[in-house]
Amino acid sequence: MAVGSSAMTTPEPLTTPPPTPRRRALITGGAGFIGSHLVDRLLDRGDSVTVIDNLSTGRRPNLPPAHERLRFIEAELSDALTALGRGERFDEIYHLAAAVGVRLVIDEPIASIETNVVQTMALLRFAMDHGPDDGLGGSPAPTLIASSSEVYGKADKQPFSEEDDVVYGPTTKARWSYACSKAIDEYLALAHHQRHGLPVVIARFFNTVGPRQVGSYGMVLPNFVRAALDRRDLEVHGDGQQTRCFCDVRDVVGALPTLIATRACHGRVFNVGSDRVLSIAQLADAVIRTLGSTSTTRLVPYERAFSAGFEDLRKRQPDLSRLRSAIGFEPRCTLEQTIRDIAAEMTSPERAIRRTA
Repeated sequence: MAVGSSAMTTPEPLTTPPPTPRRRALITGGAGFIGSHLVDRLLDRGDSVTVIDNLSTGRRPNLPPAHERLRFIEAELSDALTALGRGERFDEIYHLAAAVGVRLVIDEPIASIETNVVQTMALLRFAMDHGPDDGLGGSPAPTLIASSSEVYGKADKQPFSEEDDVVYGPTTKARWSYACSKAIDEYLALAHHQRHGLPVVIARFFNTVGPRQVGSYGMVLPNFVRAALDRRDLEVHGDGQQTRCFCDVRDVVGALPTLIATRACHGRVFNVGSDRVLSIAQLADAVIRTLGSTSTTRLVPYERAFSAGFEDLRKRQPDLSRLRSAIGFEPRCTLEQTIRDIAAEMTSPERAIRRTA
């Protein structure tokens, strides 16, 4: 080109679109049964995930041993949130840290109540100004609070729908403290939404089951599977005619990112689970049949299994109309597949089952 001449330079054409910012998710209780499956789901879709878990009921092997987009913090939740600092930003927060299982609640009522209420208070305050950077110092982070079907207490109406009244037993029965503490969590979360605009969703889980669930906290299905594999009697509490609805954890965690991403779901409560009714005696029979076990069932009175005067619900079935209408949810994993996957993990613990339904 001659000196003094001018020419326009044509830029090279873009061959790839500019990178999309990666979503940042925080999962409390992420090393637990449900939490670890959610970690898998979010990593699979490309998110960067921070997990906080004190490993009181969660297990580190539930998480990938090494992953460039996974950060694991072993600490009490309130301590970890303080340590994270004001500069931490999250596009989504999933609060799954909680006391789990009837057995744990009865054995450790104080710790269970404090875990469920105090830690949720800390999490909601953190979520208020640790969302995506809005240029003004921090915005609220879309937050999902894990609740429980226990919130319905011992109400007689079936199926349970989200606007139903709740009925609890007396405060002298520790069994109802868990239900009450989770109800307080819901009140706190909804108040933050109404008063401060926190985009929060509440998911009431109904008998979530699947690989990585342990039976030491009173979880019925892993206890049944373990007994069937060992050719021992499956201990069925009461008369076995109490009914529940069991949903595979991989179906459950598939619904959670959709709920939190759907603005119309913010400030609302959703039952999450299956509405297929099964008695506990039928569940035991299904485990024995699916695994080809020679085990039999044995009835054990509630008083012997838990404590004198223990109260249990005869029926617990969710109304899923709201969830279906909001996100088109339908469970896909069969109970038989769930049973086989739990058994596979128990017989081959070194084999991590990390598939999505």
